[in-house]
Amino acid sequence: MPRRRGDGHRVVRWLWTSRTVAARVARFALLPASFLWQGVMAARRITYQRGWMATHRLPLPTIAVGNLSVGGSGKTPIASWIAAYFQERGVRPSVLLRGVGGDEPAVHRDLVPSAIVVANPDRQAGAVRAVAEGAQVLVLDDAYQRLDIQRDLNICLVSAESSQAVRWSLPAGPWREQLTAIDRADFVIVTRKRADLRTAERLADGLHQRAQVPVAIAHLDLAGLRGLVSRKSQPIEILRNRRVVAASAIADPDAFVTQVKRTGAQVQVATWKDHHQFRDEDIAWLAHAARRADFVVVTAKDAVKLQDRWPASVPEPLVAILQVTFEAGENELQAALDRVVPRH
Repeated sequence: MPRRRGDGHRVVRWLWTSRTVAARVARFALLPASFLWQGVMAARRITYQRGWMATHRLPLPTIAVGNLSVGGSGKTPIASWIAAYFQERGVRPSVLLRGVGGDEPAVHRDLVPSAIVVANPDRQAGAVRAVAEGAQVLVLDDAYQRLDIQRDLNICLVSAESSQAVRWSLPAGPWREQLTAIDRADFVIVTRKRADLRTAERLADGLHQRAQVPVAIAHLDLAGLRGLVSRKSQPIEILRNRRVVAASAIADPDAFVTQVKRTGAQVQVATWKDHHQFRDEDIAWLAHAARRADFVVVTAKDAVKLQDRWPASVPEPLVAILQVTFEAGENELQAALDRVVPRH
């Protein structure tokens, strides 16, 4: 096995989840910045509630998907699941997103090839382009905090893993908004990757009591593997008892590592910061890992940045394919989606 790479997320995880004295002191030092963040978000929310800032309706039925915390809640797979649902019903979807890092638009195109994917921070301009290309419904990825855009269905994701984190706002904790912001949601989805179902159910019950809207539970788990270059499908069973490097540049690498470990693999971890643009030396490190280990497994987000740069002489990594499985509330979500399009 190659030399272990350092975990660039360790400090952040320690800060936001550890109950040690040192972590508490570090969070305490950041509280003034957290209070400032909360104040700015509250002021921003009030300006829209009172009509001091304009909100805009997009030209098509609009569904917003977002979350309250920083990264790792499954926005991309859930938004793609919604787009695929409409596509299967004969309604052509468009996924609108900011396109930070350049990886998420490519992931959406890979997951739902027939969807019109538009990466533009200006969601209004993105919607105009989507209409011109034949879209019939808009799915806004990472748009819960976009208060300037009206939507027909506002979906808030809350990860079951976030229940382990402190409740402080950024930067002392992972929260973009406090839990009170759940009141803006029309529908809530609790996602889980490494948390158990009972943890997700307890969180879902609490959120339902607070928000008084339907709450679904979605499990995001490893369903298969695909060759990075060949795109040949492989069963996850091939990882059992094999030496595997789980390499990722995502917001929640722990969840990815847990998913790979569930296959029975002997896992070495290699992480970079979220949206990392792989340098030549990073590719060289991964190529070395691929020669020494039995397999290198990467996320779909990272695959789109690696596939055109992978050395032909080196065994290809395997791309982890996630599957969204609803464990509660799927029928209610489908009914909510079906109510959106007929309105128009």
